[in-house]
Amino acid sequence: MDSTQMTGQGVGNKVQSRVNVRNMTVTAMLSAAAFVLMFLDTAIPLMPNFIKLDLSELPALIASFALGPVWGVIVCLIKNLLHLTMTQTGGVGELSNFILGVSFVLPAGLIYHRKKTKGRAIVGAVVGALIMGAISFPSNLFIVYPVYYNFMSKEAIIAAYQVVAPFAKISSIEQCLLFFNVPFTFVKGMISAIITILIYQPLRPLLKGNN
Repeated sequence: MDSTQMTGQGVGNKVQSRVNVRNMTVTAMLSAAAFVLMFLDTAIPLMPNFIKLDLSELPALIASFALGPVWGVIVCLIKNLLHLTMTQTGGVGELSNFILGVSFVLPAGLIYHRKKTKGRAIVGAVVGALIMGAISFPSNLFIVYPVYYNFMSKEAIIAAYQVVAPFAKISSIEQCLLFFNVPFTFVKGMISAIITILIYQPLRPLLKGNN
């Protein structure tokens, strides 16, 4: 190997090192933002008061678009590990949140990074939101709601849905999840997607270190 090759390799290693440091720094910042957003939740109409809307997947989606889908998954992991220190569900809620977050940001990031256009970003975000909505059904049915049953009976939970939507003929947990939680989760994903698409381009130079 001649000196020119060694010099080129050394420069490449330095550039790669700077990129990795920037990616880790941006990921840490987005993870902190996602952690804070987990606490900024709000109740919404036509849903029981124990179901809240938060936008903590928003920073993870930004990371998935700006840095790559793996970094979006890392943001989902870090925010839930941080939240685990004050969990009220024995880690079950955090596990479900991680599963749903990954099912959203991973496909969105994979689709976008195959061809980085605004159209692909929109398609990726919609597909991710659809997958997250679909995954929310088994996640809630088999992971989250069994924990709720320690505090509320299955009948009480169904009754809570019946109160906010007396027009719906709800008689089982499966119906509650299918007609309320799945659409809610999809809409939640789409809200994060719309905000991300609106703010991503202005933030892109800062996130990627471009002038």
